Amino acid sequence: MKRVLLKLSGEALAGPKKTGFDEATVIGVAKQIHQIVSEGLQVGIVIGGGNFWRGRTSGAMERSKADQIGMLATIMNCIYVSDICRYVGLSTEIYTPFTCGAFTRLYSKDSVEESFAQGKVVFFAGGTGHPYFSTDTATVLRAVEISADAILLAKAVDGIYDSDPKVNPDAVKYDEISIQEVVDKKLAAMDLTASIMCLEQKMPMLVFGLEEENSIVNTVHGKFSGTKVTV
Repeated sequence: MKRVLLKLSGEALAGPKKTGFDEATVIGVAKQIHQIVSEGLQVGIVIGGGNFWRGRTSGAMERSKADQIGMLATIMNCIYVSDICRYVGLSTEIYTPFTCGAFTRLYSKDSVEESFAQGKVVFFAGGTGHPYFSTDTATVLRAVEISADAILLAKAVDGIYDSDPKVNPDAVKYDEISIQEVVDKKLAAMDLTASIMCLEQKMPMLVFGLEEENSIVNTVHGKFSGTKVTV
């Protein structure tokens, strides 16, 4: 692999606190990213916003406004994780699909390619910039746009199961599954829109638990215990 799109769960970055950031967790992630970048891999990153915002909690808020708050949550996450990456010695750039003053750069494919050529880790914040689309969909969109070899999906759960392992203790994990099966069975690897886009664009995924020791490095090196999603 030469280029990957790493999707980080906001909830996973919160660690045992379940909200906000767990600095030790984020430093551990940044050090792993540093290792794979030093090995020559180009890394783009999308981060969910679940450690700050989980969408509407009642019918009193418009979906579009709730989604805008979620977009802002992802920007906060990218600013924080980007700065921790710089702390461990990486160069970074944050892109958003809308203007955020001096906080980020406005997304364009040409600018992103320049950042990769300069050896930077590229953060894609703000989702797609539109309501009704999740960070899962933004992940696939950016992965396709930058011609990533694969999506690395780092979650709070260690792979794809036939049912929710938090609810069903007898849930069975898949070692390998096709994206067609994920779509047909409506498995919760990503939301359905993102899964269908992966299917149409033939974008493979490696799904694993972020909490496992050295999980990102192991996944890149082909030593992981998560789920391989084939196309």
